[in-house]
Amino acid sequence: MVRRPVAWVVAVVLLAEALFIAALNWFLGMVVDRQKMSLAGLDPHVMSTSSKIGGVLFGLYFVLCAVVALLVAIRNRAPAGFGRILLISVAVVHALLGAFTLSMVGWPAFLFMMVMLGLVVLLLMTYDRDGGPEQASPGGAPEAGGDPKAVTEPGVSPGVAGEPHSRTGEPQDGDDEPQDSVPAQLTQPVPTTL
Repeated sequence: MVRRPVAWVVAVVLLAEALFIAALNWFLGMVVDRQKMSLAGLDPHVMSTSSKIGGVLFGLYFVLCAVVALLVAIRNRAPAGFGRILLISVAVVHALLGAFTLSMVGWPAFLFMMVMLGLVVLLLMTYDRDGGPEQASPGGAPEAGGDPKAVTEPGVSPGVAGEPHSRTGEPQDGDDEPQDSVPAQLTQPVPTTL
C-alpha cells in the first residue's frame, strides 16, 4: 500500500515547513527591527511585529495541515470535510509558493514546492472515497466477499449478473419496454470523518 507512507511523508514535511517558515519570518522580523529598516515610510517596529505574527500564523496553518495528514495516516481513511479543504488549500499554497520561489529563489526551491504539491495531491487521490478495485462486490455476506451495506431494491430478486430480470416477474419477449439487465441495488453511504 502506497497510501500510508505518503501520508506520513506529507505530515513530516509539512511540520518541517511550518517550523522553517515560522523561524524564517521571525528572523526577518528581528533583522528589520535591529536594522531599523523602513519600506515606504512604514514604522520598523510595525514591520517587525507583522513579520513575526505572519510567520507564526503561517506556521500554525502548516502545523494544522500536518495534523490532518497525520490523522489520515493513523486512521488510514480519506480526509473529510474541513480536513479535506485544508489539504486542498495547502496544495494550492504550494503551487503558488512554487511560482514565487521560481522567480525569487531558484530551481531547487521550485522543485521542492512541486514535489510537495505532488505528494499532497497524491495523498488526496489515493484516499478517494471507496472507489477502485478494492471495494467488495455488492450484496452477500461479508465472509463471502460481498459488501453487507448493499441491499437490493424491494421487489427485485438478486440473480446472476448479465442475466436479464423482469421487475414484474413476467417473461420478457423483447416486444415490451426495455428491461434492466442487472437488478438495481442501493448502497448505503459509508461515513467518513476527519
